[in-house]
Amino acid sequence: MTRLERLTAADTRIFFWISGYRHRPLIGLTSRFCSRAGDGFLYAILGVLLALHEEALGWLFLQTGLLAYALELPAYLLLKNTIQRDRPCDRHQDFQALIRPSDRFSFPSGHAAAAFVFATLISVVYPDWTWLALGFAWAVGCSRVLLGVHYPSDILAGALLGSLMALLALWGQGLI
Repeated sequence: MTRLERLTAADTRIFFWISGYRHRPLIGLTSRFCSRAGDGFLYAILGVLLALHEEALGWLFLQTGLLAYALELPAYLLLKNTIQRDRPCDRHQDFQALIRPSDRFSFPSGHAAAAFVFATLISVVYPDWTWLALGFAWAVGCSRVLLGVHYPSDILAGALLGSLMALLALWGQGLI
């Protein structure tokens, strides 16, 4: 067995272990809520509210966020359409996702990437909110595994991608 095959097998085992918890009523409901909250509208609303509430820092946050998402989205699409990893619900015939995925491929997770863009920006611009933002980002990522549309490594890759694109945007704005 090659290293990649062992990694894929471990990822699949962890996926099925986590998926065992998804049928608990509170977990399923919470996962759906977290996943929907990570669809993107919340980031836009919070960015605009911060820009309106805090003239200087809020506008800088919004501008940096727009730059970060402008970097993250093409990188995410390039990776997803180049790697073309099947989603767990498509690869395993006996497994049903709890939601309908927005596209065909799973690696990296776009929800995790977007959540970690936002969390990384918050942690630098508003450091007092770091733990809440990172907790939310991980909740969004974990919800995608619990819902059956991503493997754990998809979430880790999305987290890395989102964090790197946010750091690049922060660096471009002179904030780090």
